[in-house]
Parts: sequence; C-alpha cells; structure tokens
Amino acid sequence: MSQCLAAASRDAIASLPSLNQPNGSVMTPDALSDKLTGKRVALYFAAGWCPMCTSFEPSLLQFREAATSSGKNVEIIYVPSDRSEADVARRTEAMGMLSVPIGEEANAMKRRYKIWAGSECGTLGTGRRSGVPALVVLDSKKGDEMAFLPAESKGVKALDSWPLDGVDALW
Repeated sequence: MSQCLAAASRDAIASLPSLNQPNGSVMTPDALSDKLTGKRVALYFAAGWCPMCTSFEPSLLQFREAATSSGKNVEIIYVPSDRSEADVARRTEAMGMLSVPIGEEANAMKRRYKIWAGSECGTLGTGRRSGVPALVVLDSKKGDEMAFLPAESKGVKALDSWPLDGVDALW
C-alpha cells in the first residue's frame, strides 16, 4: 500500500512546476517531496497589490493554522500575480509559503487553471473562470484539481469547501 501511495505522490509532485522556498531558493525534488508528504496541498492565486487578496489572507493563514492544529496539515503554494520578484519574496516570507516562480511558470499555472488577475487579461486573455484571490486544492494521485475555492466571489466562506478529509486529499 505505501509503495502505491509513494508512486502517486511522485506523480503529484511531478505535476508541479519548480517551486521556491520563502527565502527565494529553489526546492529540490527530494526536499519538495519531504515538505509535501502528509499534507493537503493547494495553489493560492493572489497578488500583494490586490486589496481583496490582502484582506482574505489573515483568514487563510488562520485556516491553515487551525487545520494543522487539528492534525490536518496544509501546504499552500503561492502563484503570484505580483509585479516583481521582490514583492513575491516579501509576501511568501511573511506568509510562510512556497511559491511558483514569477513569469512564465506562474503564467503557465494561471492558464492551466484559468485563474488570473484582471490586470493580466492583456497578457493571459479573457478566458478565465476567476480572478484573484482563488485556491485550487490538488489531489494526491496526480496533482489534479480536486476542488476550486473561489475566494474572489465568496471570500472566507470559500474555505468551507476545502476537502480536508479523504485519502485523495493527503499527499
């Protein structure tokens, strides 16, 4: 059984782009596997210049803390719509999150999940399903979308839809 779970986790981890630690250094695949094992993983699409994002984040961080306190560890990966690497580094350090590198890797994730800021429509187009903030919870098998949490439209109530239980939620 554990070999099947380990293989699934490798597939899920392989589905992710390269990720940066809060200090800006790139995570190695082994370090990433260690960091994500036993956690529920979500992508967080947001920007520091976005008032809806910055007002949502205290609730998001409280949610992460409460989930962890109840034995349901959560890892949130920041997908930035910020305007500079310095802005991303400042935010991920403050929130204690891994991040997708700004630029093409972040844009690829935004296109894949159809989530980006309105100010990015000139670059990414108009075919989005949501603006920021939003979260996509990933399954543990292949890193596919398990749940979409539309924080832009539902605010903190979107967190009620996070599937914390179940075998597919745990990496």
